[in-house]
Amino acid sequence: MKHRRSGFYIVTGLILSTLLIYAVVSLVKMNERIENAEAVRDALAAQAQSLAVGNASLEYEIEHCDDLDMVERVARDKLGLVLPGEIIYYDIGG
Repeated sequence: MKHRRSGFYIVTGLILSTLLIYAVVSLVKMNERIENAEAVRDALAAQAQSLAVGNASLEYEIEHCDDLDMVERVARDKLGLVLPGEIIYYDIGG
């Protein structure tokens, strides 16, 4: 009788140990997946913030497209235009 009981306890212990090891390994893998997902989320949030700033800038330019100061700034900065009689000096001395 004692032999059967000790065998039962050994088998039960092995099964419980196996289940415990499986649960720990599963938790470790799940934690790694959660950390990876959080890193992706943070990167996407930073990208969304950057795009929101860019969109706000574009919206400002659209709203002020008829403003003469805005037109002059675009003409100077993006198109390289100058007013009549202006002279542009380039510093090549670096």
